[in-house]
Amino acid sequence: MSDSNASAGSAPARIVLGVGGGIAAYKIADALRKFVEAGHDVVVVPTESALKFVGAPTWAALSHNPVATDVWSHAEDVPHVRIGREADIVVVAPATADLLAKAANGLADDLLTNTLLTARCPVLFVPAMHTEMWEHPATVANVATLRQRGATVLEPASGRLTGADTGKGRMPEPLEIVRTAQLLLTRADALPLDLVGRSVLISAGGTREPLDPVRFLGNASSGKQGYALAAVAAARGAARVTLVAANVELPTPAGVEVIRVGTAAQLHDAVLKAAVSADVVVMAAAVADFRPINAGAFKIKKSGDEPAPVVLEKNADVLAELVATRRPGQLLVGFAAETGDEQGDVLHHGRQKLARKRCDLLVVNAVGADKAFGRDDNAGVILGADGSERTIDPGPKNLFAAAVWDAVADLW
Repeated sequence: MSDSNASAGSAPARIVLGVGGGIAAYKIADALRKFVEAGHDVVVVPTESALKFVGAPTWAALSHNPVATDVWSHAEDVPHVRIGREADIVVVAPATADLLAKAANGLADDLLTNTLLTARCPVLFVPAMHTEMWEHPATVANVATLRQRGATVLEPASGRLTGADTGKGRMPEPLEIVRTAQLLLTRADALPLDLVGRSVLISAGGTREPLDPVRFLGNASSGKQGYALAAVAAARGAARVTLVAANVELPTPAGVEVIRVGTAAQLHDAVLKAAVSADVVVMAAAVADFRPINAGAFKIKKSGDEPAPVVLEKNADVLAELVATRRPGQLLVGFAAETGDEQGDVLHHGRQKLARKRCDLLVVNAVGADKAFGRDDNAGVILGADGSERTIDPGPKNLFAAAVWDAVADLW
């Protein structure tokens, strides 16, 4: 996703970017740049502690707006009220344990916490702290309070923390923050907590079937749609999000467990194993229907003028097996990437596939030149087993993902 398209799909907005006093503050400069390049008007409101990590001149230069931390600067403009009232969204990143506690308890001892009390727009908190702090009962309670009041609190990522420590508490990557803010700007209700307590399994990417050690049969799927589905599911409160990723080179979304696979057989085994405990399975991966019967142990050499024929055999139908072995109450969502042909258009083939697969929902989208695969936007139709059809208009893939989860939540 290019920086200039980071907030595609939403009109220019007034964004308040609150920066907490954590080492991750330096990473937010990149998110700020993406917001500004997308045409948004950004006012940065750092805490005093945040300025010890990144100074006010940096925020002012990147945002093209003055920076203040206290309620006394330009008091004639009443900034502690005006900034929050004028905002279309408030993004707090990094949201430290201290900031979450102040926000949950209504404390207002600086410009940022005053702004949070006066804002009547979507508020996005992006936590970053050590694992012990994130898991402390006080932080858990504060996050629950903020979510109950309608704020969106992202799950932190797992990985390297300050020093040599690793664990959950790492701030999500700037692009993920920007995309989530874009989603909230586009649809204020895009992240309801309707997946709380649910275990979600998603497949993503495209499988590769080896011809020899260096060649394979594959497809153009990038995995972006599956990763967007996982990120949005985590933001909507899913208790566990597992992503079976086939040949995907994308950052792991915060709060998501990734199982990496290569072939259709590997994806089949990983999905069937993880599906045992999943409340919903979304098969967004492009899984090969066939594989070579005999993959060469050595690189196939050119011999003569005619290529040697490649004999194929069928791969297992993962979605069909999921349907046959599903447990009561489990929802199954399939994806159909179609081009249309002389037999019928994309929807014709999608309806036929739904009848064959017998899943609860089938997401149908057109693929081909400049459509779906590898792009940052998508469009399609969600077909329901009950005969329902809902159109997803063209837009960013995380907005597409939100529409899919809306359809899943409606079934619950």
